[in-house]
Amino acid sequence: MDRLYCVVPCYNEEEVIHETAQRLLQKLESLMAAGQIAADSRILFVNDGSKDKTWPLIEALHQTNPIFSGVNLSRNRGHQNALLAGLMTVRERCDVCISMDADLQDDINAVDAMLAEYKAGCDIVYGVRIERTTDTAFKRVTAHGFYTFMKAMGVNIVYNHADYRLMSRRALDALAEYREVHLFLRGMIPLVGFRTAVVPYARRERFAGVSKYPLKRMLALALDGITSFSVRPIRLIAVLGALIFLISLVMVIVFLFKNASGDTVPGWTTLACSIWALGGVQIMCLGLIGEYIGKIYQETKQRPRYIIESVLDEREGLQDG
Repeated sequence: MDRLYCVVPCYNEEEVIHETAQRLLQKLESLMAAGQIAADSRILFVNDGSKDKTWPLIEALHQTNPIFSGVNLSRNRGHQNALLAGLMTVRERCDVCISMDADLQDDINAVDAMLAEYKAGCDIVYGVRIERTTDTAFKRVTAHGFYTFMKAMGVNIVYNHADYRLMSRRALDALAEYREVHLFLRGMIPLVGFRTAVVPYARRERFAGVSKYPLKRMLALALDGITSFSVRPIRLIAVLGALIFLISLVMVIVFLFKNASGDTVPGWTTLACSIWALGGVQIMCLGLIGEYIGKIYQETKQRPRYIIESVLDEREGLQDG
C-alpha cells in the first residue's frame, strides 16, 4: 500500500495551523480506513522561519500525534524553497506526496481524485481551480495577466494551478536533478515530464490570517519564472533594436528629402524626444540583461537553497537536524 506524505509549507500560520492539522488528520484517517493509503502516512509541516508560534505549535502537534511531522528551516527562505525542502525531505520516505498551502484555500477533498489519478498511472496530478469568485476584481485581472504573460514569454505552466499537486516518488527523484537556485516550481515540474492529469476544484477563502503573496511577491515570482525559463525577453531586445534601426533609416531618408526640398525646421522637440526615448529603451534593455547576468552570478556560487535546522518524524525514529 502506498505511503502518502502531505507537505504543507508554513510562514506565520499560528492562526490556522490547528484547523489545518485537524482537517488533514480527518482526511488521512478516512483514506487509511478505506485502504487507500498506508497506515504510516504522514502530514509534514515545513516551518519557513516563522516569527510567530508556528514551530512550537508544530512541535506540540508532533508530541500529540506522530502522524504530524515537521521540518524547521534555519531561516526564512521563501515559499518555493520551503516547499522544495519538504519535497526533498519526504522523497525517500514516501511513495507519493501531495503539497498544499496551510491556509485551507485548497479543497482537501480533491486529494481523493488526485490519488485516483495516481493509481491510474499518473506521476504528477495538478490541482486546478475552476473559478476565482473568492478573489477581488483586481486579483482576478492580475492573475489572468500573470498566466497570459508567462505563456507569451514561453514559460510552460498549467493555467490556474499554484502548488497544490500530487507527485510520485519517481517524479520527486526527477525533480531533485534540477539544481537551480532561483526556484519557480510551477515551471520546473512540467519539465519533469511523465504522465500527468488535472483535478479541478473550487478554491475557498482563506480560513484565517493574511495572504503571504501580495502583489509585490507575485511580481517577483513572475520575474523569476520568466528569466529562469525563457530567453524570449533577450530576443525581444534584439527585435526592438532592429526595429529602432529601421525607423532611424526611414527618418534619415525623410530628413534628407526635407533638407533637399528646403523644408528645414529647427527640430529641437523631435531631437529631445528621440534622445529621451532611446535613452529610456537602452536603460531598460541593460536592466533586463543585468537581471539575467545577476542570476548567472548567483547560480555559479551554488549556495544552498535552504538549510534544515531540525526534523521531526517518528516513523523512522528521526528527530534531528
